[in-house]
Amino acid sequence: MLREAGGNWRSGEELSRLLGVSRAAVAKHVRALRAEGHQIEAMTRRGYRLLAEADVLTVAAVRQGLRTVCFGRGDFVLHGSTDSTNREAALLALGGAPEGTVVAASEQTAGRGRAGRAWASPAGVGVYVSLVLRPRLAPQAAPLVTLMTAVAVAEAVAEVTGLAPRAKWPNDVLVHGRKVSGNLTEVALVADTVSHVVTGAGINVNTRAGDLPEDLREKATSLAAELGRPVSRVDVLRAFLERAEHWYAALREGDPGPVIARWKELSAIVGTPLRVGTPHGVVEGLVADVDPDGLLRLVDAQGHEHRLHAGDVIDSRP
Repeated sequence: MLREAGGNWRSGEELSRLLGVSRAAVAKHVRALRAEGHQIEAMTRRGYRLLAEADVLTVAAVRQGLRTVCFGRGDFVLHGSTDSTNREAALLALGGAPEGTVVAASEQTAGRGRAGRAWASPAGVGVYVSLVLRPRLAPQAAPLVTLMTAVAVAEAVAEVTGLAPRAKWPNDVLVHGRKVSGNLTEVALVADTVSHVVTGAGINVNTRAGDLPEDLREKATSLAAELGRPVSRVDVLRAFLERAEHWYAALREGDPGPVIARWKELSAIVGTPLRVGTPHGVVEGLVADVDPDGLLRLVDAQGHEHRLHAGDVIDSRP
């Protein structure tokens, strides 16, 4: 109610009447909101007004002004802490959760990245979010979802901060050459067809260097570190849901072209030399393109083309 007042006063008597509680209960709830970090002014005979909201993720805050039709409008699970948003989203999908279901958290205790790696997910500083999707995709086209999620993250970051993030193959988003986000796509098959896809993103919003494992502090960054000021996690999550829904619409209709083209713009990878570590060894060559299934086409010195769905990029500079 205070948020909806737009910075104007709401009397304690009015709040008491609308909520069906005593004036003392209203005052108690205001104290609880202040304890969360919200700045609320109180004045005799005027009531209460909201001066500034704390950076606390709530479903109501994310939905306020959310410009989506599906993502974030239906099933939306938001935790203070969970082991993995991807794991929980996958369980919900197996139970029949509809497309567009959102699972988000302020902390992950067992966050996962690509190839089984851990994803540092410290409490209260990042956005950790997973989506349940039910696209009409061939199993081999799952990399398209990875590219789509990276595009959504990059555009959300640009919209909220004015920064110019870049996409790094296969699943990272960088700011000034340092990792600010990664994503993980997991596909469930039934009789060789895609039952559902879970895509999850971790975004370092107000993450400090000390929040990260020591071996990541030189490679990673956060939006706050790049701007020199805190950034609203609510704004970042809201913008991500909006951009994800926008780009997923093209994939869902069977047209991956716009997603691929936008990802190539953000990565500027086509035509560059690349060395990629794969389970079968290192592949080196020039990036020819991204194919319609989202796989990277790499042409080696012998003219052989390699189609890669993922791998570890190795710096190819001499």
